[in-house]
Amino acid sequence: MFIDRVQIQIEAGRGGDGCLSFRRERYVPRGGPDGGDGGRGGSVVIHAAEGVNHLAVAAHRKHWKAKSGSAGQGSNRHGRSAEDMIIEVPPGTIVLDAAEGFVLKDLKAAGDSVVVARGGDGGKGNTHFKSATNRAPRKFTRGGDAETRTVILELKTIADVGLIGKPNAGKSTLLARLSRARPEIADYPFTTKQPNLGRVEVNRDRSFLLADIPGLIEGAHRGVGLGLEFLRHVERTRVLIHLVEPEPQDDSDPLLNYRSIRQEIEKYRKDLVSRPEVIVVSKAELPAAESTRARLAEAVDVAVLGISAVTGEGLDQLLRAVLEKLDHEPAIS
Repeated sequence: MFIDRVQIQIEAGRGGDGCLSFRRERYVPRGGPDGGDGGRGGSVVIHAAEGVNHLAVAAHRKHWKAKSGSAGQGSNRHGRSAEDMIIEVPPGTIVLDAAEGFVLKDLKAAGDSVVVARGGDGGKGNTHFKSATNRAPRKFTRGGDAETRTVILELKTIADVGLIGKPNAGKSTLLARLSRARPEIADYPFTTKQPNLGRVEVNRDRSFLLADIPGLIEGAHRGVGLGLEFLRHVERTRVLIHLVEPEPQDDSDPLLNYRSIRQEIEKYRKDLVSRPEVIVVSKAELPAAESTRARLAEAVDVAVLGISAVTGEGLDQLLRAVLEKLDHEPAIS
């Protein structure tokens, strides 16, 4: 199951207590203090890892607690520090503080990480408190308390190109044709319940990451259907491919369908409608495809492509158009 938003409780480890101890050996009547320090408690780190695609691991464990440091011992033996707990998430995950709502870190790239809860410092043993006037100190300190925090992990898929359009417009079929991704495909709406990613290899030197953003419907910006879950994935794409079905199963108007999707994106975030877009009429093998393409091109006053993911018609032209726009579009920050 694809999960792209979870809330989890984080608790770091306490520091180990310092030790109160005195050297006790035969023939050493005044051995002095030899209490060791406690070990540091483990911190909790959220790390963006290559190959992790969703937040299911974090979702299935609501409470994450690092180990505490060990207490110090006599003979000046320090306690063992606990290892940090690493939570791996996909690149593109935003880490938010649930209580205050601010962003702790935007883990945009693989390798990015953030310490969300620091482990407590180890306590000091009584060795630290000896002096010329206090040769037998009975003072030591407890280990430091651990930080606790509730965080929200929100995944915004990072892709070069996003496929948008009404349900059943042919997005999954196009993704499967252009890449090695194998999304679920069927002839009924809402087949896709989660964003799918695939890498499109144009030639030996050029490739791009393509995301199939599941079908948007009217009211998506208000959360109708799974609108908000899907719309936020559009934010990280540099170029949009807007697929328009020439003969919708519900007999709706393809031009109105195009405008409806644009309106939902604009209502969600206004600047998204200015993102570079390649408008494509899919299923070119259908009788109404060419007339729909011509009508749409006249209405929007830009070039509209016609393609068929089944026959391969127009796919080379589509890839050239996408690469041209990618060459002029900077990475999303």
